[in-house]
Amino acid sequence: MTDCETVVRDVLERRLSQITEPAPTGSSEGQPRNFGAQLGIFLVRIALTIVCATVFVYLVEAVSRGSLSSALTFFVGGDSAAWPTVALVTFILMVLDAVTGRAYLALCALGPLFLILPFASLEKLHYLSDPLFPTDFLFVRQVVDIGPLLVDQRPLTAIAVAVGAVVIIALFVSAIWFGFRRFPRIQWTARVGRLVLAIPALLFFYSISDYSVFSLMRDRLNIIPMMWDQKSNYDHNGFIMAFSLNVPMSRVKAPAGYSEKAMQSMQPDVGVSAGTQKPDIIVVMNESFWDPTKLPGVKITPDPMPTIRKMQSGYMFSPEFGGMTADIEFEAITGFSNSFLPYGSIPYQQDIHRPMPSLARFFNSQGYETRAIHPFQAWFWNRGNVYKDFAFDKFMSQETLPPIKARGQLASDDGLTDEVIKEADQMKKPFFYYVVTLQNHGPYEAHRYQNTHVKVDAPAMSEDSRQSLLTYAEGVHDADAAFAKLVDWAKKRSRPTILVFFGDHLPPLSAVYVESGFLKDNTPPRKAPPADMIKQHGTPLVVWSNKTGTVDTGVISPSFIPEQILKLAGMTHPFYTGFLGKVHDNYRVVERQLLLKPDGKTGIQNWVEKARFDPVIDDYRRLQYDMMFGKEYARDTFFPSMNNKNGQPAPKIVNAPTAVPMVSGSPS
Repeated sequence: MTDCETVVRDVLERRLSQITEPAPTGSSEGQPRNFGAQLGIFLVRIALTIVCATVFVYLVEAVSRGSLSSALTFFVGGDSAAWPTVALVTFILMVLDAVTGRAYLALCALGPLFLILPFASLEKLHYLSDPLFPTDFLFVRQVVDIGPLLVDQRPLTAIAVAVGAVVIIALFVSAIWFGFRRFPRIQWTARVGRLVLAIPALLFFYSISDYSVFSLMRDRLNIIPMMWDQKSNYDHNGFIMAFSLNVPMSRVKAPAGYSEKAMQSMQPDVGVSAGTQKPDIIVVMNESFWDPTKLPGVKITPDPMPTIRKMQSGYMFSPEFGGMTADIEFEAITGFSNSFLPYGSIPYQQDIHRPMPSLARFFNSQGYETRAIHPFQAWFWNRGNVYKDFAFDKFMSQETLPPIKARGQLASDDGLTDEVIKEADQMKKPFFYYVVTLQNHGPYEAHRYQNTHVKVDAPAMSEDSRQSLLTYAEGVHDADAAFAKLVDWAKKRSRPTILVFFGDHLPPLSAVYVESGFLKDNTPPRKAPPADMIKQHGTPLVVWSNKTGTVDTGVISPSFIPEQILKLAGMTHPFYTGFLGKVHDNYRVVERQLLLKPDGKTGIQNWVEKARFDPVIDDYRRLQYDMMFGKEYARDTFFPSMNNKNGQPAPKIVNAPTAVPMVSGSPS
């Protein structure tokens, strides 16, 4: 080694010692006093922070995508938001390091912890076909409460998760303790320097985070919000940036053309009419009800759903797959559509904070007794509060229902049906019941039922999957038998009675779909040809009257169920039969990825990203916004039953935003 090499080595060793060796608390030992040296250390540490941020973003993408090569493509593709994401993470780390006073502490302590989020996103994609959204944290309590079912189905996984949680917490605490002892301290001047650089940059990122407002700078950075297609949104922008873009999803902007003048120019075609008779109405939304005989290569004997099959009116096109029951319920009770809300939002938990139009409110105005019945806890999906805003007279939940016999771990459909019949027999005036079942909730662990009535023959399926399918098929059998009991009861009644039955979504059967060949993955793609989407989202629907029999509905969105009920009841309403009838004449399905024409075959996709579309859809969007978030300009004309309990008009909302053009992602 030459003398020159020795000198260079010594200088590098001294500089490295100054950068990495810790100094005792309150001491400046190990900290260079020369300004040039301090600046050099500052720049070196910033450079190392950039390197760390790059590695961290790569790891996040590798975890969220489940592929190292896909994460690499995200970086080298050239048209993604990879490098703006690295910059965002770098500035966040700079602020956190400045706050803690230790270089690299934030990344080392928090980085591994935050890798849990992309892993959760990958798992959610696996089971529900959507990535992780900020609003999913509102769902934590629901997940915890169905924990016993998850433990029963995967006990070893549950143990591993519990052990993993303990290990993660221990590692996090150890990392904090180790970091404060061993990581290099940052002088106050360097901490201020980090804040001076990072805070304006973070404010810039915040300024372009509102996806509803077009930003030229955001486009230049290749940050392209695709809120109507969240899988593409996360693929292009990456997990961190897409997750950040979804943070403002609780803010719903007024749609293009929304104003008092525009709303007052909309006039209903019909008024309110109760008809000559007021039939009793029971709507049963059955948990995960679907026809499992549609699985190829599978034989289930006997037929698990003979009653539903014989009486079936058509199919309810669920906007969800494998979960998110409350979103379907929202549409079926209000006649509104999730398509006009931010993708991933949960209206029951985010958007309903004031009296809302609903079937319950309308039937109340016609002298009905209205009840919501669900044999689980009232807080679940925030139903206890939402049902009050829907104006149900009473919510009969687990807290107020008498004990209902269980089948497996959950309240049985048969026991719930007995309770519904008992309540109905005691009614002295017409009633509207909205019933949500629980028995066939997933996951579908093997041997849930000691006695089964069906058999599953699936030669190409693993034993675990066959057992899971057997549990589900038995639940379908029980649901069908319970509905048959309800139908027999209704047939014997002299009073006109309407029964509506539908499944809220396809069940989360995961590997069963893949092994049978029904799907290529555990969940279907969000976009597909109309025929495929109907197959993957259609659940059996029955609309029936004990006086006139079954109504042919074809394939419809849950938001059209109110129209079907009122038409069968011989009633009219400005919104539920008038306006929704007009929408129904043009489209049978209104969903983010599909507008289905009346022929049941022709579909329009990629429509929701357009600020303006078909006038009837634009009016639908404006009406919904007006009643959910706006100033209720259309309340008196389209929702005359929006009165308070003394029968007088309730005060209108006066603090909502007025017309604001809504642009989704990019200018139209």
